[in-house]
Amino acid sequence: MRLIHQGLGSIGLGIARLALERGHTVVAACDLDPAKAGQDLGALLGISPLGVEVTTDAAAALQTPADILVHCTGSRLRTVLPQLEAAVEAGLDVASTCEELAYPWHHHPGEARRLDEAARRRGVTVVGLGVNPGFVMDALPIMLTSPCRQVNRVTAERVVDVSTRREALQRKVGVGLTPDAFQAGVREGRLGHVGLAESAAMIAAALGWEVARISEEITPVVGGDVVRGLHQVARAYRIEGGEEPAVVLDLVMAQGAADPHDAVTIHGVPEVHVVIPGGIHGDLATWAIVANALPAIKDAPPGLLPVYRLPLLHLTA
Repeated sequence: MRLIHQGLGSIGLGIARLALERGHTVVAACDLDPAKAGQDLGALLGISPLGVEVTTDAAAALQTPADILVHCTGSRLRTVLPQLEAAVEAGLDVASTCEELAYPWHHHPGEARRLDEAARRRGVTVVGLGVNPGFVMDALPIMLTSPCRQVNRVTAERVVDVSTRREALQRKVGVGLTPDAFQAGVREGRLGHVGLAESAAMIAAALGWEVARISEEITPVVGGDVVRGLHQVARAYRIEGGEEPAVVLDLVMAQGAADPHDAVTIHGVPEVHVVIPGGIHGDLATWAIVANALPAIKDAPPGLLPVYRLPLLHLTA
């Protein structure tokens, strides 16, 4: 397939590299960073020249004949919505790593409706993808309900040692701050994992549960007087479910976090419990999930779709 890549940070470049290995063709690439403008995309990837000059002009890049836009520019839907709408109007399917796009109907129903209507009108598909949100704490739990005749509650736990991850992620979870500075960052929306509430809402929607409310708590993980990371929990409560949450998503991202792992429990009949020791590496998995999803997105019906509306994703050659 012919791809346009918008956003050439570590995630965008990783996806581009893997997509090229899978035989896709990158026909245009754009990024806001003027230092990347004018360079051949191959130089940014550390490979031979591709004949694709990086531009800061996204509008010009979108005029290149292509099949799918791989979009990796931001986490917040309202910030990236104009970019997504421009791609849709250009007649492109979109695979985006915007976290809030994974299930925007919870926090941004108006924007989700507008984007869905535009995509349907233009006959294209828009999907938010990634590892979290997009797989380990939503799509994977949803899939694990398939052998169940009854589900009462879904819980997922993810523990990540961010000392092995890129500095941008460490900053996002508050590493090195004082507890007071951490709390200020949370209040201002600068700190915290984006997408946990979206994952809880996605699970509830897939299971047909009407949600009364979703709560979210973010607290610092402290070592001595310094923040080492965060502990974030999202809980979704059903309208008819009383005071017990129907979905609990528990996320720890901290330097030196003990026992990194991913775990999912489906409390139902039968009960299903899965543990992935070490956990799934976020960046590597996001690259692969997007690359593996491209054929499914191309064949999907038009509209804004959550990942569970796609066929079961798997390795694609």
